Order: sequence, then structure tokens, then C-alpha cells
Amino acid sequence: MLRTGVDIVRIERIRRAISRYESSARARKRFLARLYTEAELRYCGARAESLAARFAAKEAIAKALGTGAWRDGIRWVDLEIVSDARGAPAVQLHGAAARRAEAMGLSEWSVSLSHDEERAVAFVVALGEPDRPSAHG
Repeated sequence: MLRTGVDIVRIERIRRAISRYESSARARKRFLARLYTEAELRYCGARAESLAARFAAKEAIAKALGTGAWRDGIRWVDLEIVSDARGAPAVQLHGAAARRAEAMGLSEWSVSLSHDEERAVAFVVALGEPDRPSAHG
């Protein structure tokens, strides 16, 4: 089985969303914690282009998981972009996203991120075995 997802995000959109919380560090932290894991925030820092690329990647992963992914209880932080030993981005799924991927038989993920001054784009490929029996039944 092969599943793909792609998304593009205007970097300014992410900058504006974050800047809404400039007056309250606590509110900004809560907002970012809904979208990004602690590891993602440590890696990206305040770089809006890196945050936008990860946001696009999360949308692309959700597309690969199917159109109902957000309705199935998947949270933004269930979809994580980590760096492998060479610094390349990699997908790590948690919680409801990991369960959905397992139920779909998806076990291998690849992600590519890119950005320029205006936009960030992410392309995701997921591979697996269709109708793979779940470990839960």
C-alpha cells in the first residue's frame, strides 16, 4: 500500500498566528504546545520557516492517513517531525495517529520539507501492507 500527502503553507500565516500571542508568553507557549512537540520547538526555535515546514508536514501526514484523520481524535502533537542521525527530517507518530497508521497497515514513512522566503512545503509518503492484521485484534 502506498499513501501520499502534500501541503504548502505561507510562512507569514505562521508568523501572524504566533505574533497574536506576543503580549503573553504563557498564552504563546500554550498555543505552540498545541501544534508542536517540545522537541520540534527546541529544534525550530523562533524560526517561522521551520515551524511552517513542520505545520505543512503535519497536514501532509494527516492527508496520507485519510480525510477523517482530524475527526478521529488525532492531535497536532501526535504527528511529529524529528531529525534522524544525519539531520534529515523523519516522521514519528504518537497516540491516535500511531493507532490509525497501524490500523491502515502503514509502517514506513518518508517526509521531505522545503521553504523559500514566502512558503513552506512538505511531501509525505507512507508505505505498508494493506489488510495487515492489527496487534489489537
